[in-house]
Amino acid sequence: MNEKLNPSLAEIHIAASHLRSISVPITPVLTNAILNKLTGRNIYLKCENFQLTGSFKSRGALNTILNAMKIEPNLKGFVTYSSGNHGIAVAHAASLVQRPCIVVLCNDTPKNKIDAIKQYGAEIVLCESTPLSHIAICLDIAKEREYYIVPASDHCDVIAGQGTIAVELMEQIPDLDAILVPVSDGGLISGIALYAKRINPNIRIYACVPEGKMLEECLVEGKRLWPDPPQFLETECKACRSQQCGMITFPIMCSFIEKQVFTIPDKVMIDATRFAFEHLKLVIELASGLSLGAILSQHNKLDTNIHNIAVIITGGNIDLNDRLPWQQEK
Repeated sequence: MNEKLNPSLAEIHIAASHLRSISVPITPVLTNAILNKLTGRNIYLKCENFQLTGSFKSRGALNTILNAMKIEPNLKGFVTYSSGNHGIAVAHAASLVQRPCIVVLCNDTPKNKIDAIKQYGAEIVLCESTPLSHIAICLDIAKEREYYIVPASDHCDVIAGQGTIAVELMEQIPDLDAILVPVSDGGLISGIALYAKRINPNIRIYACVPEGKMLEECLVEGKRLWPDPPQFLETECKACRSQQCGMITFPIMCSFIEKQVFTIPDKVMIDATRFAFEHLKLVIELASGLSLGAILSQHNKLDTNIHNIAVIITGGNIDLNDRLPWQQEK
């Protein structure tokens, strides 16, 4: 693992200061008696659905853009590629520093996320739904317009920004035994793990992924076993359909998270979002259903000495232009 690519504790604390300086909210931690009874544990929901732009992505995007502007105040603009939430976050952050922004999206991105990006004044470029196509277009735009690329996860400043969740969480619930984190490219779990494991080496960080991710096999072997070229998973959760993790994030995960991975079928993910609506009174999107679904359906896989568990609720940007996830035709 290349330590130079990984944010230090100091850099994560600086990221937290950046966010506080522009009044980014400290998101609440909620508990629920029904959830605790069903699992036999103390479950703490870290609710990033209450974050700016409706997801945790605001943290990494804001930290990256603020750092970039500090180094080069005359940056012409920003460009990114996204499944939706990161694009919203970058568009919002770019609007705060009054710079133009372009977001490259797959052509099946939900309408609510496209609309949110437009509301922040960003330009949208749609492309084929393949991992390589949106990256290639993003690189071309960056070269042509001399825009700064804000990656969704594989960037030190993005990872540090996501790590601010753990800064808050470790202060809100100091005696945590474990944290369950949804994983796509790995930026969120990398930032959380880098901070939490340094503060408490005994805490356990678990990845929660859709079927087909192959993450547990890769972690056990300590190698990238994913097929090349990169592929998207066949899952209803578009935010977590990247099969591979990042070149920076995967080594962090190998060093800091548990080799045991919670693999969640789409039905469990969807049922978890419904549970949140009906019993927790929370609007959450399918990515959040990975971690909530894991604790609801697979809590018996955790050691009996793990009592206090944080579940990361990544966002709540449900597309109300369509049916709710559990109302979709099968």
